[in-house]
Amino acid sequence: MPKVEWLKAPKPEIDFLSFEEAEQLESHAEPGRWKTMITLALNTGLRIGELAALSWDCVDMANGRLVVKRNVYRGQLGTPKGGREREVPLNERALRALCENPRRLNSPWVFLQRDGGFIRNPQHACAEAILRNAERAGIRPIGWHTLRHTFASHLVMRGVPLKAIQELMGHANIEMTMRYAHLSPDVKKDAVRALDVRPNGTLTAHSQEATPKN
Repeated sequence: MPKVEWLKAPKPEIDFLSFEEAEQLESHAEPGRWKTMITLALNTGLRIGELAALSWDCVDMANGRLVVKRNVYRGQLGTPKGGREREVPLNERALRALCENPRRLNSPWVFLQRDGGFIRNPQHACAEAILRNAERAGIRPIGWHTLRHTFASHLVMRGVPLKAIQELMGHANIEMTMRYAHLSPDVKKDAVRALDVRPNGTLTAHSQEATPKN
């Protein structure tokens, strides 16, 4: 058989919500489980399968963090997509949402079904809910992964280092995280400008000459 080279397809554009759209979605979300899941997705970057597999023993409210240990895929519990556990700090919004989420003593799962078990097929079972909540908020139709992209994109736009975002997202390599790098064009400029500053905090002679004078 002759060797056939695969054509390189263009990388799909990342769909994420603006700061205003994310705020709108969160504020208009249906009270209860869906609002908590949306808030957590926007503020932690967890995949929908990781949200479905989140148990209370992985949530440390006192220290403001959670540990991603499991993922649900096709009805089965397994390891997260990256193949390893990761720790994600919880900001005030995420903590408040979890505090307001009722806990059933007979179930270990944070987002449980009526029978007390975990959401077995979240990719399909939760799809209608995110579409419904997007409509309530008056924004375009989106999927749960859009919220994950939103988390990463907003961090980059606020100047968070890509290495930190990689760890928070659980990406296996930095190349996956680099998809968001274009959202922060000033990062490279700020990086080279650091060379203009002496260790004592003053500008170098060349930088002083280049600085505009009033």
